[in-house]
Amino acid sequence: MSTPREDNFSQAELDKFNELAHRWWDPEGPQKALHALNPVRLAYVAQRAPLRGARALDVGCGGGLLSEALAREGAQVTAIDLAPDLLRIARLHGLESGVKVEYRHAGAETLAAGMPGAFDLVTCMEMLEHVPDPGSVLAACATLLRPGGRLFVSTLNRTPAAFALAIVGAEYIARVLPRGTHRYRDFIKPSELAAWLRECGLELEDVTGLMYEPWRNGARLTPRTDVNYLACARKPE
Repeated sequence: MSTPREDNFSQAELDKFNELAHRWWDPEGPQKALHALNPVRLAYVAQRAPLRGARALDVGCGGGLLSEALAREGAQVTAIDLAPDLLRIARLHGLESGVKVEYRHAGAETLAAGMPGAFDLVTCMEMLEHVPDPGSVLAACATLLRPGGRLFVSTLNRTPAAFALAIVGAEYIARVLPRGTHRYRDFIKPSELAAWLRECGLELEDVTGLMYEPWRNGARLTPRTDVNYLACARKPE
């Protein structure tokens, strides 16, 4: 079984995302695809967990796109990341937008040690493929959830289609993502995710494909899970 580890980060990955901080909220900037994915991710969460008044945690929140969206729907949001420049941008944007989110410079493992069972829902989007030990993050998320709470994850499948679209297509041809954003070896098969969730004591409820369509800069859910996918898991009562 995976056990939380507090050194579960790559400094190179943090540096890479810190460099993108100043344009994180630019819908035509390096995170253009993330802006398109965000409404679909929010709708997926909202369909499976009530948000108004819910205690929500956004793990690997980046500049706060999903964090603010959850808060606008009435959730009480705590958001964590280990990239200080991204957190600075997230806090500044929150001051401009007036959307209240509590941002913390912390990893999921550290937070889990002090706040077990504190949250009704936890989101961890486009983050697992960027850490050395995804199972450790998931174990921490399970600890942070109250019984009956739900974890929402999005990541990339390790398939030839994902390599072709998410790396070659998105980073080198369409250039909707900065080169080097992803490494194919770090992509996660749904079967691997399901195994980690079982080890954490969570019950996988759903896996749904998430498709980005660069020609219209939009996204939608799809039965195909061979590139991006979303997953929902529940902590038993």
